[in-house]
Amino acid sequence: MGHYVPHTDAEIAEMLRFLGMSSLDELFAAVPEALRVAGGLDLAPGLSEPDTLAAMERLADRNRRAGRELVCFAGGGAYDHEVPATVRRVAFRSEFVTAYTPYQPEVAQGVLQALFEYQTLLCRLTGMEVANASLYDGASACVEAVNLAVAATGRQTVLLSAGVNPHWRDVLQTYAAGTGHEFLACDLVDGVTRWDDAAEPAAMLVQYPNYLGCLEDLAAARQVADRTGAQLLVAFDPVAAGVLRSPGSYGADVVVGEGQPFGTPLSFGGPYLGLFACTGDHVRRLPGRLVGETIDADGRRAYVTTLRTREQDIRREKASSNVCTNQTLIAVAFAVQLAWLGTAGLEELAIRCARGTRYTREALLAIDGVEPLNQTPVFREFAVSTPVPGEIVVERMADDGFLAGIPLSGEYAERGLLISVTERRTRDEIDAFAAAFEKAIR
Repeated sequence: MGHYVPHTDAEIAEMLRFLGMSSLDELFAAVPEALRVAGGLDLAPGLSEPDTLAAMERLADRNRRAGRELVCFAGGGAYDHEVPATVRRVAFRSEFVTAYTPYQPEVAQGVLQALFEYQTLLCRLTGMEVANASLYDGASACVEAVNLAVAATGRQTVLLSAGVNPHWRDVLQTYAAGTGHEFLACDLVDGVTRWDDAAEPAAMLVQYPNYLGCLEDLAAARQVADRTGAQLLVAFDPVAAGVLRSPGSYGADVVVGEGQPFGTPLSFGGPYLGLFACTGDHVRRLPGRLVGETIDADGRRAYVTTLRTREQDIRREKASSNVCTNQTLIAVAFAVQLAWLGTAGLEELAIRCARGTRYTREALLAIDGVEPLNQTPVFREFAVSTPVPGEIVVERMADDGFLAGIPLSGEYAERGLLISVTERRTRDEIDAFAAAFEKAIR
């Protein structure tokens, strides 16, 4: 790490000799003068490897980590859930960690079976008929759902709820710049979506529960979809599935989501896990790959990649996706934790989150100056308006050892905070959080 150029002087000289040139200036002579950096780059001298590591550690030490230094009440798509020791031990076995794409079933039966079980569990959670072997994250899963709906209907307009995670909506808009999809924003009224069904959309995308933690009316959304001929796309919360009816039971066509709450700790935004399930009618438009069960030549049960279109190069111009890989290891961790919890454990987990959220919300609303952003029932998250900007609340509460939440401004509130409560939060932590919150807004 003595300098920033990976080539030695001898290697550069050999390259120039091979090209028949005398200097690097001659090599780059074709680059117009106006495009060159005058005087070179203003870079500090290189450091030795130990000095570089020490510098990076000093930078890292400036971060305050949730779980160790800060009690986390932030959510918004990434949550501080418990990752049991069993999950870490099984998911990080060398057979799973080192395995790549299971092209050769004869040497990948373990990974294929784990992915098959993951798909089965996801179908049970979502109430859908088929699930793929995972995508990158919740945002990319939303993109693939929209691509599928546009391919299925031949339309380009998508009704997009303002209750969908704003970061996911940004990703959708970015992809739409290339695909040509048009998004029609549908605002929130008291925390839930007011659908504009004047258009003839390809799809409607709603989050359940939504970004503010509110429970959307999926039955009403299904009615709008039926009137307009749209595909109903639901971004669901796998934790909430422990107590809420599945999106499939409401007639969803595609269900997507973020799988981080099961098996993946908070880690600066990723890598995470994109959940994707749909009705059987869409199996040929399913992005990525599908693992299936079959019988081998000796009559034994075996697992294979039943649908492996990868970049969907087989369908070429008819393809609805160009996704070419998945998050196998994180999908395995997701499946391991769900299997470890079981039906009763998942319900208990969801109830604990809901009860903790209610207790926290009531404690904060008892503080003068704190008001609910809406009155709609919530699950694991809720939003409050505060007398001071949310950014200031977060900054002040960090000094008391809390990651207070996500500041809200502009689209959702003039000033406020989005707060999340998982099963890891104890009554003592919540009481201390409320006390620190009251001090922060004063």
